[in-house]
Amino acid sequence: MILTLKKSTLPELSQALPGRTTEMEITNRHFVSGNPIKSPFPANLEQACFGMGCFWGVERKFWQQNGVFSTAVGYTAGLTPNPTYKEVCTGLTAHNEVVLVVFDPEIITYAELLKLFWTAHNPTQGMSQGNDVGTQYRSGIYTYNDAQLAAALDSKLHYQAQLDAAGHQQITTEIKALDVFYYAEDYHQQYLAKDPAGYCGLRGLGVCY
Repeated sequence: MILTLKKSTLPELSQALPGRTTEMEITNRHFVSGNPIKSPFPANLEQACFGMGCFWGVERKFWQQNGVFSTAVGYTAGLTPNPTYKEVCTGLTAHNEVVLVVFDPEIITYAELLKLFWTAHNPTQGMSQGNDVGTQYRSGIYTYNDAQLAAALDSKLHYQAQLDAAGHQQITTEIKALDVFYYAEDYHQQYLAKDPAGYCGLRGLGVCY
């Protein structure tokens, strides 16, 4: 994905783009599963949110997992309300490209999603992922409750120990409570199902969890 302006530092509030009050209009149907990508979801399901670089490949990684009901790509952890992709690419929204994962905890647990998160990308790169450079590509876990936050922090300690043993650098992953998830434009949703030959830069470090 090509950035029009590569940014490696997050903007201050005074620098952030103003955004808008209207939400992004999207099709509430997963291109692969046919399930809704916006709430309400069935009561037995839970939600998780992860940033692992370009959200196209990340979303595919999660929708392929047994027990995942739905996925969607979007933006979070920034300053600009209801941002567009073009705005996020300027680096002046502070948002991260993320994937919303709606899952059945009786089939796949949050701990298993965390294991996939850590091993499927490089969590040590700071404001980049692979060849994609910019704050929108930072590694991040955005939690829905205190239990998820505690699990995420514990998993970071565990995986850092594995990385230390393998001679890798320190984890730079941002871990915090989810503020607002803003849906990305329709054409980004399930992008690699619509264009199987599309770009995917998702790469792990090859270190077991």
